[in-house]
Amino acid sequence: MTSDIRNTSETSDIRNTSDTGIRTLARRAALVAVTAVAGLALAACGGDGDGGHGGHGASSPSAASSASADATAGAHNAQDVAFAQGMIPHHRQALEMARLAPDRAGSAEVKDLARRIEKAQDPEIRTMSGWLETWGEDVPRETPGADHSAHSGHSGMPGMMSEEDMAELEKASGKAFDAMFLTMMIEHHEGAVEMARTEKAEGRHGPAKKLAGAIATAQTEEIAEMNKLLGKD
Repeated sequence: MTSDIRNTSETSDIRNTSDTGIRTLARRAALVAVTAVAGLALAACGGDGDGGHGGHGASSPSAASSASADATAGAHNAQDVAFAQGMIPHHRQALEMARLAPDRAGSAEVKDLARRIEKAQDPEIRTMSGWLETWGEDVPRETPGADHSAHSGHSGMPGMMSEEDMAELEKASGKAFDAMFLTMMIEHHEGAVEMARTEKAEGRHGPAKKLAGAIATAQTEEIAEMNKLLGKD
């Protein structure tokens, strides 16, 4: 990259400033294991959704009824529902973070990254909400942008920021914001990648598994990009 954050002095500034941004994350170090376990618990909700059909022939009324129900419901399972219901609020928090960047970030690279995150994740929220509506499942309600306490119900998901984290990010600006944003977003992306990999492994709905693969690929690439911006190769 050719802008100020790529040269040695700016990278050094962001790296040094990251100590400020990381102090909140340090307080949450003990939660890393908890969030990982929570991700596995979320995955455990899934099932293949195929049980109970082995004893029926192709012409069995119950088999035909099941096939019709599968087609109507989009051939999904509990893991697909858990993925959509978890990733929607996860994405919403990422958007909340990204929308702080235009007025607070000091780096053009950070502002560009935030724009790309918003452009990618906003349509994904609409897609997953549509699946849940089609399946007759609850769509997580959208919370007011300033009400960080509303995120507390999802704090067990991998990578989710706490109310305190979000409040501290809102107070930062310039290089301090850049360092804090990148450090927090890396952790946030790592959580999303974990959730996406669980969906790929245990989900049933083809489009959901495909979206999960796209999320894992895109966010892994963005993690590498953010590490470089922080001066971490």
